[in-house]
Amino acid sequence: MNANVLANAIGPREGTALRVKQVVLVALGVLALAIAAKIKVPMWPVPITMGTFAVLTIGTAYGTRLGLATMLGYLLIGALGFDVFAGSSAEKFGLTYMMGGTGGYLVGYLLATVLLGALAARGWDRSFSKMALALVMANVVIYVPGLLWLGQLYGWDQPILQWGLTPFLVGDAIKLVLAALLIPALWKLVGDARS
Repeated sequence: MNANVLANAIGPREGTALRVKQVVLVALGVLALAIAAKIKVPMWPVPITMGTFAVLTIGTAYGTRLGLATMLGYLLIGALGFDVFAGSSAEKFGLTYMMGGTGGYLVGYLLATVLLGALAARGWDRSFSKMALALVMANVVIYVPGLLWLGQLYGWDQPILQWGLTPFLVGDAIKLVLAALLIPALWKLVGDARS
């Protein structure tokens, strides 16, 4: 089992320099998540936001612990009322937004980060096929609590799958392919730089 993830392969690996690198990576990760959540790419049937792409790539590249610290930092900043989520606004932000329809998906982000970090530590992030499978699994882990929360919040007699799943499948497939191409390519660059 290879316990090395991309974030560990670059820069310092021990001592104070490692801690500084980790703090910088968490801060950059939180910033990337906040920016990605606001990026909307026109698409059918709904625009694609890049938030899940950032979650998938950070969870994989950072590994379980650093990825989880980054996600928790992002959620904490959002809970404090900063406008860092895809749909938050001046009228609805912070805990109010987090307890709305998005709440289950945010829990799913945490679960997906842990799953992807664990799979990346086992080397699944080195090839397109394993990376793609890991990302499919992570998407399932995001959708399950998201859909369960929507059903609990709005009632199971509502069209939960039409609200929280089917409109996003095309966009998520595109983001999955991008992430499955990106992370193995970054590993190749790291390997080429070291040889």
